[in-house]
Amino acid sequence: MTCMVFLRGFNANIGKFSSTLLKKRFQTLIMKHFWAIMLLALILSCSSDSTNRNPFLQEVRFRFELNLNLPLYNNLQNIGNPVYVGNNGVGTRGAFVINTGSSFMAWEASCPNHAPNDCSTMTIDGQNAVCSCEGYTYNLFTGQQLDRPDDGNRYHDLLFYRATQSGNTVIISN
Repeated sequence: MTCMVFLRGFNANIGKFSSTLLKKRFQTLIMKHFWAIMLLALILSCSSDSTNRNPFLQEVRFRFELNLNLPLYNNLQNIGNPVYVGNNGVGTRGAFVINTGSSFMAWEASCPNHAPNDCSTMTIDGQNAVCSCEGYTYNLFTGQQLDRPDDGNRYHDLLFYRATQSGNTVIISN
């Protein structure tokens, strides 16, 4: 009789052991597949596509504050009046800043369609920037090139800089 009780207890323990072992194997299998799928998703989400990168302009780090109370930046009080900021350390060749009415926009002042040289610093013409090298024109509200040639070559729009307003100060940075 004691042997029967022992065997019944042994059988019950074997059943518990095998169901626990199956659960652990199933969980391990699911975790392996989960991590394999996560790794695959991570690899597939990485891209070496540099289509937005401009080969002519380096993206330099800077931070510059414009005090709107100064006469130099007085034009920024009105919508649509751009200002050229040519201080050392601001972008590659300076920056153009414009008040759009709802925010401020800032753009690199060097023409984005060729390497910086003697004629690549653009000038303001109304609400546009004009490159004196080729005569390319860019809109300062959108940064888009207005007279893009249809010759099959790739052309770049203006390089955007972050512009945030804090009281009477506009901070441009990259």
